[in-house]
Amino acid sequence: MTRTFLFVPGDSQRKFERAITTAADALILDLEDSVAPARKPAARPLVRQMLAQVPATQQAWVRVNALDSGHLLQDLAAVMPARPYGIVLPKCQGREALLQAAHYLDAFEAQAGLPQDSTRILAIVTETAQSIFGLGSYAHVTPRLWGLSWGAEDLAADVGSLGNRHQGRYTEPYRLARSLCLYAAAAAGVRAIDTVCVELDEPTVLADEAQEACRDGFAGKLAIHPRHVEAINAAFTPDESQLAWAARVLEAFERNPDAGTFNLDGKMIDQPHLRLARRLMGRA
Repeated sequence: MTRTFLFVPGDSQRKFERAITTAADALILDLEDSVAPARKPAARPLVRQMLAQVPATQQAWVRVNALDSGHLLQDLAAVMPARPYGIVLPKCQGREALLQAAHYLDAFEAQAGLPQDSTRILAIVTETAQSIFGLGSYAHVTPRLWGLSWGAEDLAADVGSLGNRHQGRYTEPYRLARSLCLYAAAAAGVRAIDTVCVELDEPTVLADEAQEACRDGFAGKLAIHPRHVEAINAAFTPDESQLAWAARVLEAFERNPDAGTFNLDGKMIDQPHLRLARRLMGRA
């Protein structure tokens, strides 16, 4: 179960050393936004060293630069020999962009002697206005596609917004992007991962975002600070009452394998509830 994806600036050994002591399920070693252009050449070998030091209990991802940045191939050349669990692909515009990234990974895997399709892709799919119109195109593109996530900060800049939040919540254009990302991931048969909470000193906002994301169907959430990890993990870990309900639903279907629907505690239970119960037990 991968609940929390903690970003780590690729040019900061100090922040990396702190990140590996957290309970984050995955680390995203970042070569994109958190590393200034002038520092990217020095950050690449450092990220390669970091990949060798990530504990076995944490997935090691690398956020590379975008396809059109002029930096992507240098990023992949530096990190692929260290066998990252996956690549976070920013500003993904749609099917063709995902396919191009997959082809690059084919070549770098072959060069590094890695099994084909062993490097996964978590694509960030709402960072430009154009990308919104590609959200329905991700099904059956590549077996590398592990999940989809969304972003509001780059999207706000792209559409010229003065802000993307009001009274602590995303405004409607960004909630739409969030919802479409969730549907796109479900349609593609992959995980949906919620975006970061940018409120560093508002634990209530973070907890609300994480709980809402889990309730809506996201499988995990990105994080930009180590102190966000605990709240995200808690939100995406089923509590005892949820697990007890799931166990009762599974037991009821086992006793009644031919039943389409039945009554449980005065409520109708059917196949969607069975799928939810299985998902909850899978998160335990």
